[in-house]
Amino acid sequence: MTSRRLGAGGKPLLDVMRLSQTPYADTYRLQQELLEKRIAGEIPDTLILTEHDPIVTVGRGAGPKDVSNVEVPVVEIERGGEATYHGPGQVVAYPIYELPEDAHDVHRYMRNLEEVVIRVLAEVDVVGIRRAGLTGVWIGEQKVASIGVAVRRWVTWHGFALNVHTDLAPFSQFQPCGLDPKVMTRVADCAEIPPASILFEVLIVKHFLEIFDLELPAQAAPAAPETGFPDLPILPS
Repeated sequence: MTSRRLGAGGKPLLDVMRLSQTPYADTYRLQQELLEKRIAGEIPDTLILTEHDPIVTVGRGAGPKDVSNVEVPVVEIERGGEATYHGPGQVVAYPIYELPEDAHDVHRYMRNLEEVVIRVLAEVDVVGIRRAGLTGVWIGEQKVASIGVAVRRWVTWHGFALNVHTDLAPFSQFQPCGLDPKVMTRVADCAEIPPASILFEVLIVKHFLEIFDLELPAQAAPAAPETGFPDLPILPS
């Protein structure tokens, strides 16, 4: 088991990488690189935040036949879950996170990821809920966030996708997460929110830190007056 680096507040550190919009393949390779470094104890837990160019990813619960009518690129990956769409206007969070020794429970980890999203939605006065037997977060009868993770030597990768301003039309070309495409929704249809996704990136970081009891590195600590939240590091292009 790797050691955890502690911050000034005595909590394990979380590095944050904000990538803006990225091709899926680039972020996938980055996840793999960070995963190996986290397993080796070379880096602290890391949270990648991005939006993807349009793509459908297919997890272990589905196959190519399930996305035969999809018009955007399709890639099969090793996360759990079935097929889902990623595209602009959707905030995707990839935690490269070492599960603590007393929390080697993937189901508990996914419930914690759901709780992050539920708390983020509450910040914009939207009630997010869980539904029995289904993974992800829902607003009423519609799904707003999908979750699919993988774990190697108790370090997680892949993560969750929150539909903020996402164009929902591509979901109609297949059954997202094995569900009727009409079940998908986005935050913009449920609340008045800013046109950019930065608010949701900040809120995801805020609640991820709270739920997983982590802190940002000292250099990210000064608060930005206009938000009240710490500035987040930007990954060089």
